[in-house]
Amino acid sequence: MQPTGVPKFPAAATGSEPAPVDRPRQVAAPPAPPCDPARAGGLAFDRESYASTALSDVIDRSLHAAVSRLTAGLSPAALAEAYFDWATHLAAAPGKQSQLVDKAFRKMVRLGNHLSKQVVADGFGGARPCIEPLPQDRRFAGEAWQKWPYNFIYQSFLLHQQWWHNATTGVRGVTAQHERVVEFASRQLLDMFSPANFIATNPEVLEKTLNEGGMNLVRGLQNFKEDWERAISGAKPVGTEMFQVGGNVATAPGKVIHRNRLIELIQYAPTTSTVRPEPILIVPAWIMKYYILDLSQHNSLVRYLTDQGFTVFMISWKNPGPEDRDLTMEDYRTLGIMAALDAIEAIVPARKVHAVGYCLGGTLLSIAAAAMARDRDDRLETLTLLAAQTDFTEAGELMLFINESQLSFLEDTMWEQGFLDTRQMAGAFQLLRSNDLIWSRMVHDYLMGERAAMNDLMAWNADATRMPYRMHSEYLRRLFLDNDLAEGRFRAGGRHVALTDIRAPIFSVGTVRDHVAPWRSAFKIHLLTDTDVTFLLTSGGHNAGIVSEPGHKGRSYQVATKPAIEHYVDPETWVSRTPTRQGSWWPELAAWLGDRSGEPVAPPPMGAGSNGYAAIADAPGTYVLQE
Repeated sequence: MQPTGVPKFPAAATGSEPAPVDRPRQVAAPPAPPCDPARAGGLAFDRESYASTALSDVIDRSLHAAVSRLTAGLSPAALAEAYFDWATHLAAAPGKQSQLVDKAFRKMVRLGNHLSKQVVADGFGGARPCIEPLPQDRRFAGEAWQKWPYNFIYQSFLLHQQWWHNATTGVRGVTAQHERVVEFASRQLLDMFSPANFIATNPEVLEKTLNEGGMNLVRGLQNFKEDWERAISGAKPVGTEMFQVGGNVATAPGKVIHRNRLIELIQYAPTTSTVRPEPILIVPAWIMKYYILDLSQHNSLVRYLTDQGFTVFMISWKNPGPEDRDLTMEDYRTLGIMAALDAIEAIVPARKVHAVGYCLGGTLLSIAAAAMARDRDDRLETLTLLAAQTDFTEAGELMLFINESQLSFLEDTMWEQGFLDTRQMAGAFQLLRSNDLIWSRMVHDYLMGERAAMNDLMAWNADATRMPYRMHSEYLRRLFLDNDLAEGRFRAGGRHVALTDIRAPIFSVGTVRDHVAPWRSAFKIHLLTDTDVTFLLTSGGHNAGIVSEPGHKGRSYQVATKPAIEHYVDPETWVSRTPTRQGSWWPELAAWLGDRSGEPVAPPPMGAGSNGYAAIADAPGTYVLQE
């Protein structure tokens, strides 16, 4: 039974763009049978299209989608399952219960002793804290927090937080995933009630309020009103209007030389009289706009590479809408990376390519490189992976949201609207760093009445994109949930791929404070490939660590190369053995690429009109401007 009045969206198509150059050396994959679940990575999408879903499923999915709007996309069933697992095992563990009672008593005694030392030391002041905040916790770092009674308030809060950590972890029998969920959710609830979040218990807010006669709260109310109005209207945050794509960000000169229904391919103009013969293709993630790698003039990786004498091409992904709901991972590989390589070959014939992938783009590039190696397609000279994962067993706190219950709930949300909305994605990422991205911002903007100055990276971060339903479901299930790529089950072009087939040398970059692609997860590229791997670990996080231009203060990195014939070294040993170097890691990448490039030649033409790749627009193109 089919619901009436339900629109039927078109399947993925390549559009009317010029056909790619014939590649006789590529082996065509046999067509998959119509109902082959491998086509969808084990998901029976032929039965899950919007128009063919049974009425009972429509009711269930629509209900889940409605609930998700109230829960920021989190599944109540998944959360309840985790808490039930924890609660039932804790109820059957009298030893753990007695240990928690003992810990609670000891913490009360510890806090009482601390209070008495304060009185003796300096009349409610001067004694050392009885518990120190975690290194990343800066809520109580101010001098005002070290005075009575606020030192006592925040110390008791931290002890309480520590006790709950003890209560939610180490319960025998609870699955590791459920333990992480319970600990994470409990920490989120506790952070809501931090004394830093309230006027009466935050000495810094109180002092500012007294000094300004409450005007900070008036400004904070105005800030809240402005943010609320922008949020409900879908407008971007305050200050982003100062950064215009093509105006003062994404300004590297170039031409769009190819467009299909999924990408625009930008060729950047040379800035040197001669260039290396091997061009660079950059594959950014489609979870973000490409111009994080071409921000302002001073911190544009594109400009830096062209200034070093490289010809640079960049993929700019389309921001998908409901009509793109059935785009697949395979579409992103063929219409994205493979189409770009065909265009580059038409412009720079008989030249191998330095391929660079960032985040999710790096994962897709790894899949494409493995498929090319399998099919004897030797167009890649090197492979560079920036904060990208190929094994997802240790993918950080994002794994909190990856289980069958949560994915089914998320799929129902995407199924109804055809994509994952930008606000739903942003909410999940903000929860991972709630102290920095939610609570500290609320204190700063609404209680202190101050606005943090907007910069280009923050403005780019607010320029989010959507995720097509089918592609995102495949990505989460096949990579995050089932880890198919690392375990040899992933299919591309209808056949399995193996990262061990890759023979091009690899340059892999991890960042120390990466909460999206933890560097130890990125480091596993050593285990999954049989080629030379140069691994570089840089300071900073997932985005700021990559945007690390020369001259950026406080930057440092470690780098070492492991030839294919050498033995594996674990991450901890690698860190202890590898010396730290100060400064930006960009020159390290440029030198590595230069060592694997030929002697400079004259720059190639901008596009190749005779081969169907004429320049059709100026950079940054049109897809990056889509809201």
